[in-house]
Amino acid sequence: MRDISKKARVLLGGEIELTGTPSQVEWAERIRLTVTREFDRVAKAFQAQITIQTGEKQAETRTILEILEQKRAETMAIPTSGYFIREWQELGDQVRQMIAKDPRYHFIRDQRVKRRRATI
Repeated sequence: MRDISKKARVLLGGEIELTGTPSQVEWAERIRLTVTREFDRVAKAFQAQITIQTGEKQAETRTILEILEQKRAETMAIPTSGYFIREWQELGDQVRQMIAKDPRYHFIRDQRVKRRRATI
């Protein structure tokens, strides 16, 4: 029987086994590197914003960064090669969409809209 899994490191330190055929696992591991870089890129952009913000905006951006890191951990813990091949092969705005779907982000967005309306 063919070996259908291969070890892959999770960003947060644990190990997972990607499942799939050897070629799927190899393909998914390459994609996972791209996914990691994309999460890093987005995190860097939010971190840059934090340095120029103060008060509520800075706190909200820190929360968004926490959401991002949680989504990263959840994504990188998925053991199925097919998930990465299917969902991440074509890199688009997946990270942004993950953040935008989070209820904490909805709350932040709503608070920002209320503050804008209050200043008009």
